[in-house]
Amino acid sequence: MKNAIGPCIWCNGTAKEAAEFYCSIFPNSQITAESHFMVQFTLNGNEFSTLNGGPKYTPNEGVSFIVQCDDQQEIDHFWNSLTADGGEESMCGWLKDKYGVSWQIIPSILGSLMRDPATAAKVGEAFMKMRKFDIAALLDAAK
Repeated sequence: MKNAIGPCIWCNGTAKEAAEFYCSIFPNSQITAESHFMVQFTLNGNEFSTLNGGPKYTPNEGVSFIVQCDDQQEIDHFWNSLTADGGEESMCGWLKDKYGVSWQIIPSILGSLMRDPATAAKVGEAFMKMRKFDIAALLDAAK
């Protein structure tokens, strides 16, 4: 695809391991090319790469990947999978996986709840107390 844009995650010798980890979590995902230096893969149709670049750089919270989820089961799956084996929970749907990559696992309805002046403040107050998003609690807050 002309002018396709996709992220490249800097790794320290774990490019293939990280790509396999991500492909095991997201549906419709696969490694598409690999060398010792770089692994290319898709996560649910989105193109990614991991690079064995060495210890000079590490991922940080300055960039995160947003995963919009339609139901609590999806939120639980991505949250639990990405925080497994050394991942780190944060607040408001943010987490870091075991490779230090930041993710936001959010309900797809969050945008509409936050755009509605009648519900935004109550929903915002509710989710500021959450680590992993709880859709039922957000909907209760919106009432």
